[in-house]
Amino acid sequence: MAQLFEQWGATIIDADQLVREIQAPGQPALEQIVNRFGQGVIRTDGTLDRTALRAKVLAHPGALADLNRIVHPEVHRLRLKLLKEARARGDRIAVSDIPLLFEADDPASFDAVVLVDAADEVRRARLVDLRGLSSSEAERIMQAQLPGPAKRGRSDYVIENNGDLPALERAAALVWQSLLDRA
Repeated sequence: MAQLFEQWGATIIDADQLVREIQAPGQPALEQIVNRFGQGVIRTDGTLDRTALRAKVLAHPGALADLNRIVHPEVHRLRLKLLKEARARGDRIAVSDIPLLFEADDPASFDAVVLVDAADEVRRARLVDLRGLSSSEAERIMQAQLPGPAKRGRSDYVIENNGDLPALERAAALVWQSLLDRA
């Protein structure tokens, strides 16, 4: 979705990319993660073993909250810095691509919230098929997220993503035009 907005002229601030940056070797967040979750989440090359970390986070109550306390404040700080830079350049539309917006930030602090949503069974199948997760991992990840209906009520735009790519592009184009009109 964000790629479409980028193609059409938006500046993209990708929260997942920011997470990867702060979890790189030598970064304080990675040290904090190791202190909380142990050396077992580090590969031999010194990088974060995301699969091992996910297993620990999904297996222990409270672990996700601990990880969020480590990661989200720094991601938020970096995102605001990039947003400030985009504004200083005069970028017309800056999109913060935040998969866990409702869980990690305040949607009301954004000019507009665009939710790309799909039915639970579609989301579950995509987690298994595209990300290679087991069915139980996919289910635990979905359970850790705010349900779609609650997100929809807090969004300015909802793009249905149950179908094919052309349908997604058509829906995104309508939202894009509305965002341009608001900018």
